[in-house]
Amino acid sequence: MELRRSRGPLVLGLFFFVTGVFLLGCFELTVLGWIIGLLALLIGGGIVLAERRPFKFDIGPNGLAVRVAGLNRAVPWAEIDAIILDQDVPTIDVKKPPYSGLLLVPAADSTIDGPFDGQSPIDGRPALVLLDLADIKQSLDEVAGALARFAGSRFIDVRHHRHARFEALDFAVGPGGYDPAQVDGLIRQGRDGLLIDEWLPRWGARARFEEARAELTTGELGYDRTAVDAVLDELAALIARWPELDNRRHQDNPPDQRRQGAPSD
Repeated sequence: MELRRSRGPLVLGLFFFVTGVFLLGCFELTVLGWIIGLLALLIGGGIVLAERRPFKFDIGPNGLAVRVAGLNRAVPWAEIDAIILDQDVPTIDVKKPPYSGLLLVPAADSTIDGPFDGQSPIDGRPALVLLDLADIKQSLDEVAGALARFAGSRFIDVRHHRHARFEALDFAVGPGGYDPAQVDGLIRQGRDGLLIDEWLPRWGARARFEEARAELTTGELGYDRTAVDAVLDELAALIARWPELDNRRHQDNPPDQRRQGAPSD
């Protein structure tokens, strides 16, 4: 599979460049107009030059063939310990898509030199930042499908890694606990929210999760409330960060108060 650059930034750069040329070509131009025209010309030219740099990223059965991030060669799968599709968690009221990128963790005997200015979100090992996937024409799922097919177990999709962390949780049952059916349903709802890539629907998923959480009821016997709350706090913060609410909960329930049932990395 050959990844292709998105044309959006190039079109934007051409727009700025042409606008700058048009403004500077006007006969009766004020000083402010000259400044705006020059800025548009410089910004547009910079974007166009950046987008015209050589680019190659092929995913195949023998490995990667790339010209990105200071790496310009074929990289066999044997030199790759892990290739990770990483994605930031969106933050409520920060109106931009979460960053999604590809990280490469080299094998122990790899000859890849770096620079290893990234970090694996799985185990913290140094990683080479290969791509910002916002610059790629193909969708995240298309890229993930190709990597899953050719890289096999070397490929880790952070979205699904987070999703799997909240499978088959085992909460203690005791008096005055949360209704098990409600908790199980809420966790399923939250896990579905982890797989949403667009930031606005992700905000909505967090809001609906909080609404459903507020309706949890207790009974004579149910899931341990402290353990459930710790898991729900973590799950909620991975759907979308809500700084005011998350910070307040963190202060009220520090991590060392968590009990059995909370997932771990």
